[in-house]
Amino acid sequence: MPKQRRSGTYQAFLVGILSLNFGILFFDRNALNFLMPFVQPDLNLSDTQVGMLSSGLSLTWAIAGFLVGRISDKLGSRKPVIVVSTIAFCLCSFVSGVASSFLMLLGARLLMGAAEGGVMPVSHSIIAAEVDEDKRGLAMGVGQNLGSNLLGSAAAPLVLVPVAMAFGWRDAFFLAAAPGLISAAIIWFFVQEPAREDQDAHAAPKATLGQAFADRNVQLCAIISVLLVSYLVCCWAFMPLYLMNDRHFDADTTKWLMATLGISAGIGSFVVAALSDRIGRKPAIVGFSLLGVILPLGAMFFTGSSWLLAAIFFFGWALNGVFPIFMATVPSESVDPRLTASLTGIVMGIGEVLGGVLSPFAAGMLSDNFGRSAVMWMMLGLTLLAALVGTGLRETAPRVLARRAAA
Repeated sequence: MPKQRRSGTYQAFLVGILSLNFGILFFDRNALNFLMPFVQPDLNLSDTQVGMLSSGLSLTWAIAGFLVGRISDKLGSRKPVIVVSTIAFCLCSFVSGVASSFLMLLGARLLMGAAEGGVMPVSHSIIAAEVDEDKRGLAMGVGQNLGSNLLGSAAAPLVLVPVAMAFGWRDAFFLAAAPGLISAAIIWFFVQEPAREDQDAHAAPKATLGQAFADRNVQLCAIISVLLVSYLVCCWAFMPLYLMNDRHFDADTTKWLMATLGISAGIGSFVVAALSDRIGRKPAIVGFSLLGVILPLGAMFFTGSSWLLAAIFFFGWALNGVFPIFMATVPSESVDPRLTASLTGIVMGIGEVLGGVLSPFAAGMLSDNFGRSAVMWMMLGLTLLAALVGTGLRETAPRVLARRAAA
């Protein structure tokens, strides 16, 4: 018998509050990147240490992402996991604000990654349990992409940089910690714990690494994940420093240029996915990866209007729209659909560990030895390699395959 789901109003509220909560957490995660031009000289950090701060958070984020979902399943509850993780994350943001050394700040970032890493997988499990199947894809896209991009990428620099300029970077961290406590309270009092569904617990096959990498598309998507996650975290970690210290943009212009990335990603998360339904997954991944080269090139060489540079940033960052495609859509369309969740976790985890952990550290060493422009060239190379790997994908978009069959 099909499960009786809650009302459409509750489903919309649920997706909205989970998206808001993840957006607030991403706001806190990205706070250090936007505040780094103020933090670095105050704590006397090298660019290698800047990269290590980003790498450390990515490492514990990836580990938590693998483990917290299993812990939630064993406990038989999901709402308390999200609430506790959100509160812990906010406390880590507060500790970041009182850090007086690199090691203290690194410790706060490691704990922050451990706290946040499991929030999205558990949020997805709640959405899967509560939202109607015909709306599940859109709901998961909104839950993961909308809040994180609009709050974590667009709003964060617009809010935090002025606070840092007026009151100092420590107060900006304290401000970033507060909203999460409110969203945790809303989730605790108004989100219902989903009922457990044990009847099919043993029906789905367990994905092993051998099964995951038996399909060429999964192999290539994992490689693309490493390359584009590296592009992403290197931009977050070093672009504000490059714009202010190397290109000598003022803080106000820098915050708007970085906010443009969040606006682009918020729009791209819907537009690029919809476009891939029409033109195919492979052309979308290849095309938007190639488009990503204009962002580092513009950052290095464009000398015209800041508005035109913002447009370059907007279109270059549209490659963010392909992240759900290579992390979830292509793997799910390439293999047994019962392996979707496991393969998505594997592809995302590989990207976060190999891309999110190693690339900022490597970028920091390149920057210390050759200048921050080396990071921009590294980003350009990463997105070109992603496009090249994408050419090897097998097309999986149902609409495109149907057109080919008809032809």
